[in-house]
Amino acid sequence: MYLVHARLESDEHTELPADTSGLVTQSARPGERLQHAVMHTSRVTGSVLGLFLLAATLEEAERTAATLCQRVLDENPELRRFRLASCGVAMPSSYYERMLRSAGTERPPEE
Repeated sequence: MYLVHARLESDEHTELPADTSGLVTQSARPGERLQHAVMHTSRVTGSVLGLFLLAATLEEAERTAATLCQRVLDENPELRRFRLASCGVAMPSSYYERMLRSAGTERPPEE
């Protein structure tokens, strides 16, 4: 299972309707294997939908999430002023640092 974060924004900087995660759940098709959708809103990140998807690969999960979110934006008039700003799985930097250490590679220097 993958947790894909979809950030939605509008030029008016308005908040998403409270029932947006419900709209995502209702719009999901069986083959998309959406398990759960949740919405978080903050002043810093804006509106973010978390989509829990069963998928064979990370790429499949991200592609499915993007397709599903775009469908929801297109099919619901109250969401048409929003756009999908980003859609992907967030990987914590500590994960990558552990991978580099276990491979015997130092973290690349920051520029």
